[in-house]
Amino acid sequence: MEAHEREPIVGRDPELARLFRVMDSETGDPVLLLLGDVGMGKSTLLDRVVRRAEAGGARVLRAEGSEPESTLAFSALHQLLRPVPAEIDGLPERQRAALYGAFGAGPATADGDLMLTGVAVLSLLSALGERGPVLLVLDDAQWFDRASLDVLSFTARRLAGEPVTMLITARVGDRLPGFDRHMPTLTLGPLDDAEAGRLLDLQPHSPTGRTRTQILDQAEGNPLALTELARAAAAPGAAAKPPPAGPLPLTAHLEKIFAARLDDLPAPTTRALMLLAAMDTVDSAIAAPAAVPDAEDDAWPPAERAGLIRRTGHTLRFSHPLVRSAVYHAAPLDARREAHLALAGLLRDEPDRRAWHLAAAATRPDADVSAELERTADRARRRGGHAAAAKALQRAADLAPRSEDTARLLVEAAAEAALTGDLAWVEELATAVRARTDDASLLAEAAAQVGRLAVLTVRHSVVFPQLVDAAVEFAPAQPSTALDVLAGAAVVRYYSGQEAQRHRIEDALSTLREDASPAWLRTWVRTESDPFDDRAGLLALLPRVAAEAQRRPDRLTTYAVMAWLLDETPRAVRAFDEAFDRWGSRGALPEGLGGAAAWSYVELGRWGRAREACARSSAVGAAAGLEHAVACAAAVDATVLAYQGDPTAARARADEALALIDPLESRSVSVFARRALGAAALAEGAYETAYDQLRTIFTADGAPVHYHASYPALADLAAAAVRAGRHAEADAIVERAARALAGNASPRLRALINRARGLLADPEDAEPHFRAALAESVLEHWPFERAQTLLDLAEWLRRRRRITEARVPLTEALETFRRMGARPWIERARAESRAAGLDVTDAAPDALAELSPQQQQIIRLAAHGLTNREIGEKLFLSPRTVSSHLYRSFPKLGVTARAQLRDLIEGPLATADHRD
Repeated sequence: MEAHEREPIVGRDPELARLFRVMDSETGDPVLLLLGDVGMGKSTLLDRVVRRAEAGGARVLRAEGSEPESTLAFSALHQLLRPVPAEIDGLPERQRAALYGAFGAGPATADGDLMLTGVAVLSLLSALGERGPVLLVLDDAQWFDRASLDVLSFTARRLAGEPVTMLITARVGDRLPGFDRHMPTLTLGPLDDAEAGRLLDLQPHSPTGRTRTQILDQAEGNPLALTELARAAAAPGAAAKPPPAGPLPLTAHLEKIFAARLDDLPAPTTRALMLLAAMDTVDSAIAAPAAVPDAEDDAWPPAERAGLIRRTGHTLRFSHPLVRSAVYHAAPLDARREAHLALAGLLRDEPDRRAWHLAAAATRPDADVSAELERTADRARRRGGHAAAAKALQRAADLAPRSEDTARLLVEAAAEAALTGDLAWVEELATAVRARTDDASLLAEAAAQVGRLAVLTVRHSVVFPQLVDAAVEFAPAQPSTALDVLAGAAVVRYYSGQEAQRHRIEDALSTLREDASPAWLRTWVRTESDPFDDRAGLLALLPRVAAEAQRRPDRLTTYAVMAWLLDETPRAVRAFDEAFDRWGSRGALPEGLGGAAAWSYVELGRWGRAREACARSSAVGAAAGLEHAVACAAAVDATVLAYQGDPTAARARADEALALIDPLESRSVSVFARRALGAAALAEGAYETAYDQLRTIFTADGAPVHYHASYPALADLAAAAVRAGRHAEADAIVERAARALAGNASPRLRALINRARGLLADPEDAEPHFRAALAESVLEHWPFERAQTLLDLAEWLRRRRRITEARVPLTEALETFRRMGARPWIERARAESRAAGLDVTDAAPDALAELSPQQQQIIRLAAHGLTNREIGEKLFLSPRTVSSHLYRSFPKLGVTARAQLRDLIEGPLATADHRD
């Protein structure tokens, strides 16, 4: 055992016990974030946990962050998984290719699909877990590259039920994307006076008297500071050296202490330390044998005696990350340049690492190094490492000799940074562009990149005027870019739902020449801003947009969103299907109005596909730190859960959505979440609660809170009002909506208004309204809404003693509800059917209602022949989790083998979700 491994850990017993409990627990949270300032002992605690885990037979995978590697896409993930190449080779082909593409060991997957890479890591860990417990240790994660953090945070959120524990350390105050929300956290504070004194007593030369008092005062309970200050005080000649002067932070004091130890080292030792400091972990594996003396060389003992390095077998490492920093920054500039150039010369087969070493050695603009970094950025981009690409382009801009190249590279960096979700970074790059060029096209493109990301944040009231002002500014010289920026403003208008914004968009649109930009983009702006203003005119333009989408398939989702906004849901779903089939639903950011795809599938009755779209949007949004996208997905998911009869889960998801947004800033998400809460209450028969929730999506005087999202709730509002005794108020809201929509109401909304009128009418006047609703032939594309109307009509008919007539709509409604797995509605329709004298038997498919919505989804996909791994890829779950759900579901379904599923549920599910 190494000497440092025998050292006691003073004052950390509660923290160590907490870490051990996380490792030992099979039911608790599998992830823990350990935070602490520099020197608080995070790595020491992790080392103790690792030794205990290994002694217990656990497989330990570890990655340690370092500043030099933070610029290299997937470098931390590569370090973590490097010990398990056989397990990577055992993954399914797509997942294996995604990982190798990420590591640069194979062709990158299209658009560098981070989600597929995340599923691959999840599958790999699940497979390892089948052999025994697995411990993932992510040390100094604040220095991990962003691509690795995105994949690992995606994985962390899906480890429940796996025999895998993830322990992460980071410094207090450093942002850790993906790990900084709702993550169990343990923070290491300073040692108290007694613990600090005990730690000093354990030092080889325990300080006393005034020296001890000074150390205790200066260290402020920091364990590393206590030990290193004590060591420094005991060094020969220490009494003659004044302590570091000035009000420096503790970290700076420590760096000065470490740097001071370099003064007395032999020149070969100093050179060896400098080379080691300039390397990252992979550099050391590739270049160390040729550049750095081996562990047995005479250069190392002086550094080891000075406490600067530790030797573990044949491996050398700095005793603390601050030592690396101290060695590097204390070295003269020429020594640093020499080290980087030497490493670059040894890394000719590693072009990305070579490029960064050349950049570190550059002291003036250098076109060749700038070009090398551009090529590095391109490779990172193709692998999905957008943060790494942006950093490389930003550094390439610094080294570009020509100002026009500098501005161009900064714009390209902004485009890549936008894909990370870091708006502050994009704005910083756009500011740098404005400082370096007056080229109108580059300035406009930089503004467009800011707008592209800004629309996906929750800062709608701040972002909207910025986008419109930019559109107006660019309109004379750059009309195409102006319209592109205005399209982003229209998305913000949809999210926020503020009426004043519509007028600003109309004014800005009027300043653009009609032939300035493609017609499809004008149609997009108008449709997003108000789909019920001249709906017929907008519908007439849709074929032109569809034709544009055929020429430019990347615009399929744009066309699909417009079709959904105009209540042309079948067209929307066909376009979304085609887009997803072509690109596998890839992308580094959620699409603008990303919830449109999920809503389209909900409306068409394809609830399984809707939940897949929600999972995708939520995963991408969470990885990019875009809470608005996560909130959109949560609101749609909550609605499906309510329809499927899981009101508790529905409320949790709706509350999650509401917690992420300001309802006055994001009226659309607020309305969607309230609709979900209303649906959950209706599912439970809590009609007053349902009415209270649905009433909030209309203003006090009955106007819609949101010009598009509020209207589809009219019928549910009426249904709740009837049973809550609020007829008059609801009737006024419905009639106001009917007048406001008038001839611009879609057939679907006309059907919903007629259903609402039927529910609210006097009994003798209700039938024509129900019949009018069902007469809208397009309502068959909204099967759940049609089945609700059929049930309302059947209930009215039975109460009028027209039993025979009631049976036909009852039978159709029950069949639809069963097919869709709408459990509360199944029960209501069955009760009504029995009252109408129908022989309602419990068909086998009703057993699905006993499963959770996620289990139903898994059963559906398994029935269609997908393997556990394929189901996991679709739903972003590990194969083990899928298997666990199937194991728990089979007894409830009365089956014992996977082959029985198709025969059991093919009829109901084939129609409900035929493409899932």
